[in-house]
Amino acid sequence: MNTLRPILLLPILLLTTALHANEVEIVKVQLEPSAHRWTFHVTLRHEDTGWEHYADGWRVVDAKGNELGYRKLWHPHENEQPFTRSLANVLVPEGVTEIFIEAHDKVHGWSKRKVKIDLKKDKGDRYQIRRKK
Repeated sequence: MNTLRPILLLPILLLTTALHANEVEIVKVQLEPSAHRWTFHVTLRHEDTGWEHYADGWRVVDAKGNELGYRKLWHPHENEQPFTRSLANVLVPEGVTEIFIEAHDKVHGWSKRKVKIDLKKDKGDRYQIRRKK
């Protein structure tokens, strides 16, 4: 009986892997500040398969989850991977020093792996701030 257990678990593991394999990935984020307004350039990767399953947006949120900006993606990018889309004039309230980028796809919803951005640091994991000198 114990030798059958790994064989019975294999389909479950394969299904779980398949479901998570196609979540949208935030590859990198570039930010440009101008006063309290920011421009975001977000590069995503997703195995778009057509209108039923594609990366359909990303957003900027503060540490409390308040949405500061949203970029709708209007169509699949089956033949353009990874791809970058921008959003300008995002107001980051004074005093906010930490924000997050979250990506969304039509099947899996909001990605679990968001990008955390410390606005006091010019560079971090998957992000870079380009400040004018």
